[in-house]
Amino acid sequence: MWYAWPVVVGIDEVGRGCWAGPLVAGAVLLRMPIAGLRDSKKLSRLQRERLEAIICLEAAAFGLGWVSPAEVDKLGLTQAVRLAMQRAMECITVPYAEIIIDGNYNYLADNPKSRCLVKADTTVPAVSAASIIAKVARDAYMRGIARSYPGYGFESHVGYGTAVHRSALQQLGACDLHRSLFTPIRNLLEHS
Repeated sequence: MWYAWPVVVGIDEVGRGCWAGPLVAGAVLLRMPIAGLRDSKKLSRLQRERLEAIICLEAAAFGLGWVSPAEVDKLGLTQAVRLAMQRAMECITVPYAEIIIDGNYNYLADNPKSRCLVKADTTVPAVSAASIIAKVARDAYMRGIARSYPGYGFESHVGYGTAVHRSALQQLGACDLHRSLFTPIRNLLEHS
């Protein structure tokens, strides 16, 4: 299979710094340029969701790698990110020339085609696309799971350490979606 477009798999993760919920990596190999791609954090929810639908329809291949909160706690952040990226790459079954990972650490260093690039989510379209699909998937999951965990506000802060989240933790305590490796959660668990 030959593409005129650069055959690059872009990888980015979402949820690394969250106090609760899964860590998710996206991997995308674009078939052609998609207008409007940029870092998912610089897009509105509506823009992300519109682009995610186009990416999933137009990409040559894409995948998501999910790591549960329990796995994050067990493995630590570095190994959890590596596992998420490995799981996302398992979905890429077409040939590719290169893997570009957003950031300054190559989580897939055992793959000779991989390299990291700081701010790749703003400069490499495939990485922007990976950022978008991972963010849309994770946010949708957190909004959905919020119904099973009322009072935490997961539908709004999606697990990040906001004032609303901290207040909910003080009232309700930690649940099984929380990651004990983060100090506020660990402190709460130690004093409960």
